[in-house]
Amino acid sequence: MSTHDFIAVGLGPYNLGLACLTAPIDDLDGVFLEARDGFDWHPGMLLESTRLQTPFIADLVSLADPTSPYSFLNYLKETGRLYPFYIRESFFPLRAEYNDYCRWAAGKLPNLRFGHAVTAVEYDKADGRYVAHADTADGPVTHRARHLVLGTGTPPYVPDACAGLGGDLIHNSRYLEHREALRAKRSITVVGSGQSAAEIYHDLLGDIGGHGYQLNWVTRSPRFFPLEYTKLTLEMTSPDYVDYFHALPEPTRYRLEAEQKGLFKGINADLINDIYDQLYAHSVHGPVPTRLLTNTELTSASHDAATGTYALGLRQVEQGRDFTLDTEGLVLATGYHYRVPEFLTPIRDRIRRDGRGRFEVARNYSIDHTGREIFLQNAGTHTHSITSPDLGMGPYRNSWIIRELTGREHYPIEKSIAFQEFGAPAGVA
Repeated sequence: MSTHDFIAVGLGPYNLGLACLTAPIDDLDGVFLEARDGFDWHPGMLLESTRLQTPFIADLVSLADPTSPYSFLNYLKETGRLYPFYIRESFFPLRAEYNDYCRWAAGKLPNLRFGHAVTAVEYDKADGRYVAHADTADGPVTHRARHLVLGTGTPPYVPDACAGLGGDLIHNSRYLEHREALRAKRSITVVGSGQSAAEIYHDLLGDIGGHGYQLNWVTRSPRFFPLEYTKLTLEMTSPDYVDYFHALPEPTRYRLEAEQKGLFKGINADLINDIYDQLYAHSVHGPVPTRLLTNTELTSASHDAATGTYALGLRQVEQGRDFTLDTEGLVLATGYHYRVPEFLTPIRDRIRRDGRGRFEVARNYSIDHTGREIFLQNAGTHTHSITSPDLGMGPYRNSWIIRELTGREHYPIEKSIAFQEFGAPAGVA
């Protein structure tokens, strides 16, 4: 049994960034436990030309420590890609490139434990430490620490209408491994509203002439919303806005959470335009075998095993009209929803909940009753707004967590960077 200052569970970009930022801190000892055998960031969506929606400086470390050896620029230098990236003249890395960067960083860190599936976390009141039990290929292991950092991510979400449906439908998280099988079908329907749905539709649209399938895109959004990327809107990913949002009443925060999804789940404007250009180019040779259905929600679904066909019950929301769409291939680009890990069950009484039963995340990202023991990565849009899933805010959040773990501000934490004021001026009656 090993003892540490903190145990981090889950290894996505946020906890990987924490590992990079804590690596040079000699008096802070952490261990990072990940069930998978290696780092892989959304492998099912690593399409050849897709890029991040955030610029390269929103890497694992730079916005906390631009001198860090784990920066994206240092990755480019060490892999001989710095000058090609410079000549490319784009701030936005390819998604596959970002994944390779994260794997490069993970390979430099000695305290990552892959193949460690955490099964339970308990609290030892005798010495005030959390005890994490994990299964490995070599048998069970146990780690102890005074602090926990949860970075287990958000699992793929399957709509209720498709739960247990059967057949070979896929979530977009597994798109690449099933792409060839999809191309062999006579019809494919993509259900979803965001960037992943657009990337898959764009990918399949490019092959529509060679394969001859009918391609449908169904979205309940009233239009294909572009990602809001103007600079004053980007100030909402700032310490100023976190302070403002976190201090709002809980009902107001939940209302805003629902309203703000388009600010981080929209589609790149250039991708929308490229899809239109592809549709236009295909139309030169006649009608394009595709349908784009907006304002349309999935209400039911059934699968006919004999024909391998799905019957989708759809409703045009604004018209209030129901109709059915038959399809052989079905791709659910329906996003990801956070689920509380079952391994937290033994310590559920140590964790704060809000009025809706979700984690009550304090301003310092803690979720335990003491406010200094258990910290949450991501999964906090209801308390920290759109900054929660933003890659660029990961180093900022980790700077806070490191301050709570060490009792000092190892990395300077920005207090106010926005030109605009989000709340009423102080002292105004």
